[in-house]
Amino acid sequence: MTLGVLFLIFAILIVVGIPIGMVLTIAGLLPDLVGNFIVDAPALVKAMINGVDSFPILAVPMFILSGNIMAKGKISEKLFNFFAYFIGNLTAGLPIATIVTCLFYGAISGSGPATTAAVGAMTIPILVDKGYNKTFCTSLVAVAGGLGVIIPPSIPFIFYGQSSGESVGKLFIAGAIPGLLIGACLMIYSWFYCKKNGEDKEKLNTYVKELREEGIIKLFLSSFWALLSPVIILGSIYSGIASPTEAAVISVFYALIVSAFIYKTVDFKILFNILLDSAKTYSAILFIIAAAIGFSRVLTYYDAPTILTNIVTGAVSSKIGFLILVNLLLLFVGMIMDTTPAILILTSILLPIAKAFNIDPIHFGVMMVVNLAVGFVTPPLGVNLFVASSISGEKIEDIIKGAVPFILSFLVALVLITVIPAISLVLL
Repeated sequence: MTLGVLFLIFAILIVVGIPIGMVLTIAGLLPDLVGNFIVDAPALVKAMINGVDSFPILAVPMFILSGNIMAKGKISEKLFNFFAYFIGNLTAGLPIATIVTCLFYGAISGSGPATTAAVGAMTIPILVDKGYNKTFCTSLVAVAGGLGVIIPPSIPFIFYGQSSGESVGKLFIAGAIPGLLIGACLMIYSWFYCKKNGEDKEKLNTYVKELREEGIIKLFLSSFWALLSPVIILGSIYSGIASPTEAAVISVFYALIVSAFIYKTVDFKILFNILLDSAKTYSAILFIIAAAIGFSRVLTYYDAPTILTNIVTGAVSSKIGFLILVNLLLLFVGMIMDTTPAILILTSILLPIAKAFNIDPIHFGVMMVVNLAVGFVTPPLGVNLFVASSISGEKIEDIIKGAVPFILSFLVALVLITVIPAISLVLL
């Protein structure tokens, strides 16, 4: 079986609508099933199992669990109230507070859909009640939720580090400024939207007045543990006290202590359901990871990275040309494939080509994750679209229309991140 035939079968299976985990498994085992492949099926399955037996990957279920605990523990509500206290009555104050909340919550959960769900469930009703258009609010949260995979700690960065051999800690550091840049672009559009369409200042002033009646000290004490969570998680990594995996475990215990004993929003009955939901979520991801590792091994045996490197370097003569090509490819892939398998498959193919053009692997990893984050709000996959729709009741097609200006803002930041590597590398 040739590499071209394998890719064709892979594409057909995707288009037909077979779940990505099964597509990867079939594509990985197919060469041995139709001929004498250099590696037989049992050996490939063993490689898949060994591939997921990895210490860095253990961070993923831990961040999923801590994110779910904090979602049920109403951490996002504490964060939003704190930011709304200061800027809620300014132009676009509450939409900007929502984006900042997504930034902070992303530094807790590491997941786009989790950020959309946790922040959206709380902020969308508030924004609508204060006079903002429901489609605008839903689209805002859906796109801003994508910040959850860019702001560290980021689950996709863990997978990129696993696939590329790069330091996950350095990837986390590199993602900080790009995440803030994207957030700033979303805030700028929100300001222009609210300036053009107007706001119900009476409702906004009343809402902020109610918040401020509690007093800054009371509000700060109420929000303190929520604000401290990203500091503890990221501080333990950047200071060298803990590895990303160890920090993920710390985040679980911190989330549990804060939610169960300080805010008292999670009891043992709720905790059981959280554990069950987290296990279901990770079991599906784990199967995809194993299948993707097996498929990437097949591509390696076919020498796909070298072949594609020669093809691309022969067709594209400049670094800028390659970056444009890769951005277009990743934006398309993000529309039809989840972030995890996309990173696990494409890293082994694209990274050698990027190195041939002297592109820093850390910068390339940030660019990949930012590209694929756009896929959270682009159909047909668009996971954040479905999450936001289920929360607000808005139709998917309406959310997509409302999300277009936000996506364009996202893409402006992507262009800057692509052409200015220092945005990703300045903190390293």
